[in-house]
Amino acid sequence: MRSVRLGPGADLAGFRAACRSLIAAGVPPEAVGWTEAREPGLFGAAGDESGPPLRLPRAVADLVPAVLPHRDPERHALLYRLIWRVGAGERHLLEVASDPLVHRLLRMRKAVGRDLHKMHAFLRFRRVPGAGARETFAAWFEPDHHILEAAAPFFVARFPAFDWSILTPDGSAHWDGAALVFGPPGRREDVPADDPFEDGWCHYYATTFNPARTNPAAMRAEMPKKYWRNLPEAAAIPALVRGAQGRVAAMIEREPVLPAKRVPARALAAMAEQEPDSLDALNAVIRRSEPLVPGATQAVLGEGPVGAAIAFVGEQPGDQEDLQGRPFVGPAGRLLTRAMAEAGLDRDAAYLTNAVKHFKFEQRGKRRIHQSPTAGEVSHYRWWLDRELAFVAPRLVVALGATAVLALTGRPIPVTRARGPAEFPGRPFRGFVTVHPSYLLRLPDEARDEAYVAFVDDLRRVRATAGTLTV
Repeated sequence: MRSVRLGPGADLAGFRAACRSLIAAGVPPEAVGWTEAREPGLFGAAGDESGPPLRLPRAVADLVPAVLPHRDPERHALLYRLIWRVGAGERHLLEVASDPLVHRLLRMRKAVGRDLHKMHAFLRFRRVPGAGARETFAAWFEPDHHILEAAAPFFVARFPAFDWSILTPDGSAHWDGAALVFGPPGRREDVPADDPFEDGWCHYYATTFNPARTNPAAMRAEMPKKYWRNLPEAAAIPALVRGAQGRVAAMIEREPVLPAKRVPARALAAMAEQEPDSLDALNAVIRRSEPLVPGATQAVLGEGPVGAAIAFVGEQPGDQEDLQGRPFVGPAGRLLTRAMAEAGLDRDAAYLTNAVKHFKFEQRGKRRIHQSPTAGEVSHYRWWLDRELAFVAPRLVVALGATAVLALTGRPIPVTRARGPAEFPGRPFRGFVTVHPSYLLRLPDEARDEAYVAFVDDLRRVRATAGTLTV
């Protein structure tokens, strides 16, 4: 029996060296005993570490670091068995989801990914008073798995401007503005008991809590109670849930009123007084009209040829679209372009536009945070969208997301229910409903790939549908 002792947690370097040595020596999985040191520095990889690099399929190579953080003590043995079988000729083993080994490893990867998502979402920093010239913060978190090293770069990218420490029962991570360093386990009492900033955060959480969408079961599924004691807003949740029904009743009784600033008189007058006779004339009206939503640098017009067979309608321009004055040039637009290419659609041959022509946002420091347009705001922009599509005269219009569906039908219809070929009442073109590409960007990594494949499949159906329509 060959004995291998690795470091605590996700010891990727030690596991890789051990696998190289074991494979080079021809040691089968059943002849290896894997153990894990409790403290760093008390371990060493077995045997000769000079084995040649392993040639593994990309999917297997990516799976190893994704599973190693799992707390299952059998993870090393399971991964080595996978590597052994792949090396023995089962190169496509990971594609066999029904294989017991593959099934178990994929579930472990999913559990680790879920734990990373929870840490990103539920870790809360608190200011450390009197720490020095730079702002310093600390946070306590109890992960289910050994994910600290995998999670820490996310917080470096998100909070690079101040010093912080993340303390867990397994280890700690420390950032000083220049270097990320990992250390020994921390203690909950080393994190300040409170922070004056939390009062403001709790007030914000309470005021943005939507009573009409209160679902305690769903809330517990997304934010399990084990995280509540480290979340300052958790103390307000019971009272908010108890008062939800009364707040919903009060909302229903109030008359909906759109603030006057959201409906600039000059913009509405320009629409009422002018009847453009071409797409260029319509765009001229849009350019000189005031935004019907707060913010925006400029109107973002549709792009593509008049007479395009397919038109895509999104929600509204984003930050990059507002700055460049072109639709679908930001992250969601780049994803759409890539998906269209995979589906065999030429972006330059299609017409791309948005239901709302201006970027609605909220300024937070130097960042402009996207805000979804209200139903009233979407309705005010329908004048432009209707005439724009009349001038372009597409045979098929693709609604990207719920806002586009609302603009094209006048009714709020869930995309999940309407996805696929659709009829837009009173319209001279056929319709198709799918998700907005920004939806894919908001998904966790483990769900994004599957959703992207489904999105590309939708676009292939769009191409096929447009090909069967006559002028």
